[in-house]
Amino acid sequence: MHWSTIAPFMRRNRSELLDPRARHLLRALIGQYIRDGEPVGSRTLARASGLDLSPATIRNVLSDLEELGLIRAPHTSAGRVPTAQGYRLFVDAMLELKQPSHDEFEHWQQNLSHGQSTQDVLQQASSVLSDLTHFVGIVTVPKRSQFAFRQIDFVRLSPTRLLVILVFTDNEVQNRVVDLARAYAPGELEEIANFLNANYAGLAMDEIRARLVGDLQAARDSIDRLMRSAIEIADASFRVDNEDEMLLAGATNLMGQPELADIDRLRDLFDAFQRKRELVRLMEQCIHADGVRLFIGEESGYAPLGQCTMVTAPYGAGGRVLGVLGVIGPTRMAYERVIPVVQTTAHLLSSSLARISG
Repeated sequence: MHWSTIAPFMRRNRSELLDPRARHLLRALIGQYIRDGEPVGSRTLARASGLDLSPATIRNVLSDLEELGLIRAPHTSAGRVPTAQGYRLFVDAMLELKQPSHDEFEHWQQNLSHGQSTQDVLQQASSVLSDLTHFVGIVTVPKRSQFAFRQIDFVRLSPTRLLVILVFTDNEVQNRVVDLARAYAPGELEEIANFLNANYAGLAMDEIRARLVGDLQAARDSIDRLMRSAIEIADASFRVDNEDEMLLAGATNLMGQPELADIDRLRDLFDAFQRKRELVRLMEQCIHADGVRLFIGEESGYAPLGQCTMVTAPYGAGGRVLGVLGVIGPTRMAYERVIPVVQTTAHLLSSSLARISG
């Protein structure tokens, strides 16, 4: 299991400053807090740790951990809770992952094996992530430029306006309305569709756009009216849509999380889900990660996620990375469970996309 880390030098220094007793107590405190959601006092920690230490000794260790920025004391309680830095050290150096059982794996695989198109399995993946973690499941949608085109058809809406129907090799269908410089007869449109299907089928959208540059110049120099008309229509039909897109499931799951109970904080988070752009950009930072990557609290640099953790992993097919999926939840989450869920879902999604495109 591999996942990227942030500022590893700082965390390594913090880890080296902890003796085995302090590490054990920090791990016990974080585990207790994740389970109960209540600040952990020295007496509770003495029982949870299993160490034969006096409350006074534990308080001294907690004071040291607080000085290192790994835990903090809420104003309303004598107990301690982990900070983002504490969670980070816990995840990087102390976590024991709980891999899914065979039955769980089979259940996930079944949920992601019925989709007949890319959009189907991406939507299923976001729902699976949400259902299994009870947090928010998120999946970035690959750009159409990454998929091969299979077929084009035209429906004439008016003499100079077309509905362009694009079918891709992953069974996705896109409809686009194109305005033309002149009127085309139905017979001309059929000839043009046949020409484009014969010359461009099997190419990805970015490859088609690259070829169109040369083909368009050749068509202008040619007396072949069909070719010239076909290339001009193709130039409009195959324009690449670069708009960011993300699928999201289970946003209302966060409404029951005590850590996110502040209404202003929750509103900011839901606004971020609605806008999507900044979340997509954050996730795209993880597209070349070797496995799972986490942003804990302020590590994301994005204020609405200040009290959240985002766990991500890239997915792909045919040796290409196509996007990133993940989970957003409070920093108090069962990391040992959520990380394998994200990793396994990325693996199964990649397998499903390979089946659809293959």
